[in-house]
Amino acid sequence: MAVITFISDFGYTDHYVAAVKAKLLAQDPDCKIVDISHAIDPFNIAHAAYVLGAVYQDFPLGTVHLIGVDTHGNRSGRFHAARHKGHYFLLPDNGLLSLLTDGQPELVVALNVENTCLPFPVKDVLAPAAVYLANGGDIEVLGDRTYEIRQLLNRQLRLNDHSITGHVIHVDRYGNLITNITRDSVDTIAHGRTFTIHFGRETIGRINPNYAQVDDGDCCCIFNSQDQLCIGINKGHAAELLGLGFDSQVDVRFYPGN
Repeated sequence: MAVITFISDFGYTDHYVAAVKAKLLAQDPDCKIVDISHAIDPFNIAHAAYVLGAVYQDFPLGTVHLIGVDTHGNRSGRFHAARHKGHYFLLPDNGLLSLLTDGQPELVVALNVENTCLPFPVKDVLAPAAVYLANGGDIEVLGDRTYEIRQLLNRQLRLNDHSITGHVIHVDRYGNLITNITRDSVDTIAHGRTFTIHFGRETIGRINPNYAQVDDGDCCCIFNSQDQLCIGINKGHAAELLGLGFDSQVDVRFYPGN
């Protein structure tokens, strides 16, 4: 049986997470369930897309990702099963799938749902479908193929010969600012040139291997394990101390010579 991951905005103070897991186990007591997070900000599609997007490809091919974020995000009551890069996703049609796949999932089916106004669709619709797929079921048995999914756009980089402009796409629990500027984009534009990184009123001229390479309280930039440029303060909360957050602009400027 394939792994089923579970991510939601249900939090940890109510019964919702346990109710979904109970449904999974009632369907198949041998379910292998891995929690990714249940602390996604309520209804926050961008937060969920970042957290799941950062980790889902670390799981084995064939893993089923059960997504309970903004579960009543559309009045139509559409729910989808999708296959992308060897993984399966079960979620409402709220735009999250387009963010995870840059708008191009390999296969999407609209789940056959008799009652589109269920109060707990993650438990009653998505969980049984997750168990079915985890046991090797054919995704196309769950519904009809569709090309109509709600489309949202990820923030795009602005690139030219001498600069990259990006934005903060996530603030983690340590206050580190994760941007959409990638190692590849920096290497492509740099061509061996020196550069400076600008954010708020700060300017930094190097990228360190990790935050511990600077003194406590000092600001630095690193590439994380997803090769995204991050801004942090060693033993400090960068978002609070720098006054920056989601969607704050970050610039990398390149200079002639070495």
